Amino acid sequence: MSMFVRLFVHLLLPQPPTIEGTPSPYSPSLPLIPRGHTESPTSPRSPDGAPIPPLSPFPPLPLIPRGGPESPPLPLLFLTLCLVIGLIACGQQTHTTKESSGETPSAHDVESNLNFFDVTLEQADEVGRPLWKVKAKRAKYTKEKQIGQAENPYGELYQDGKVVYQVQGQQADIKQDGKQLFLKGKIVATNPHNGVVLRGNELEWRPQEDLLIVRDKLTVTHNQLQAVAQEARVKTREQRMDFSGQVVANSTEPQVQIRTEHLTWQIKEQKLIGDRPVQIDRYQNNQITDKGKGDTAEVNLKTKIATLNKNAQVELLDPPMQIASNAMIWNLNAETINTNTPISVFQRAEDLHITANQGEMKIPQKIVYLTGNVYGVGKRGQSLHSKTLTWYLDHHLVGAEGDVVYRQMDPPLSFTGQQASGNLEAETIVVNGGNSGGRVFTEIIPQ
Repeated sequence: MSMFVRLFVHLLLPQPPTIEGTPSPYSPSLPLIPRGHTESPTSPRSPDGAPIPPLSPFPPLPLIPRGGPESPPLPLLFLTLCLVIGLIACGQQTHTTKESSGETPSAHDVESNLNFFDVTLEQADEVGRPLWKVKAKRAKYTKEKQIGQAENPYGELYQDGKVVYQVQGQQADIKQDGKQLFLKGKIVATNPHNGVVLRGNELEWRPQEDLLIVRDKLTVTHNQLQAVAQEARVKTREQRMDFSGQVVANSTEPQVQIRTEHLTWQIKEQKLIGDRPVQIDRYQNNQITDKGKGDTAEVNLKTKIATLNKNAQVELLDPPMQIASNAMIWNLNAETINTNTPISVFQRAEDLHITANQGEMKIPQKIVYLTGNVYGVGKRGQSLHSKTLTWYLDHHLVGAEGDVVYRQMDPPLSFTGQQASGNLEAETIVVNGGNSGGRVFTEIIPQ
């Protein structure tokens, strides 16, 4: 403002012309004319002795005698008024700045914050292919932080010159190096090819790493899957998405919910892979019917088959029972469970526990098929050993074949044969020799 006042005073004051070869009247080498002196002894005169008037285009200012009562001239009053107005404007500007930062903004501060309107922010790779394009109604560039900020941006993310995601948000922060793009505030990222939609409060795009990160209140929607997590990392070329932090994923037909701390979604293969402990709940009419878990798991979203590994377990609510194995295949559509590894089946209602080398269960039919070194035991110590066993849960019956041995504690008896059937929980078992007509051996164990 001080520069403006100086310029304004310079324009208002009369500027006497400088005659070639003669110093300017304002030259420091000439003495100043004291106030009240009407003319200089050396003032130029005409041939008749009259003084020559000055060459200034403005009329000469009337001189005020020392101590005289004469009012200030009009030009001087106008100049004084302009100075007062300028000082008031300066005072107002300084007051506003103090409220915001405590200092008057310098030219450097103005130059370091540049605002743009209706802008398009673009970045390309070394061969000229676009990496992103972001449009915004307003953008601001901060020189110190080397970050450009765009308000209400809408744009496209590119990989290998093709659009991989369309994004929009409340604010975008763009680093000056052009290697990363940040979006903040209610982000929506949509894949136009596979229909995946990600929502969150922060988005980060690293095109050189082929990595898209969405975090903070993340939700993902797709026709096969809906998920929430703390963060999702997307590899666009591989069509892979990694969820982390309190992951909850839901699929339909049938309705299944998956909970874990880390889950990988292979979008093209339509698979979910959990490398941490996983909990899977199956629903029917919005009610949980079966629960499964394992240290690791894989779910095929197309076939609806879940593979549970390492400490795998499925818990059924009807009938109430648990099936455990080191690895199980759970067909969520067909409602079957298969395993080729040692299996344990526990029926809580009858307090029966049966183990085998492998097994299969048909949940709707409530039938369990067990094969290889089958051994079942009841709550009173009664037991049944065979090569194979079929367990009809609805009828509380078992059918065993192959080297059958049945024992009970009260009274202490033992039966050996090729076939057996009956109610193991009620200790009503019939043992026979089978189709070959083999013998049945009965052993009475003395107390």
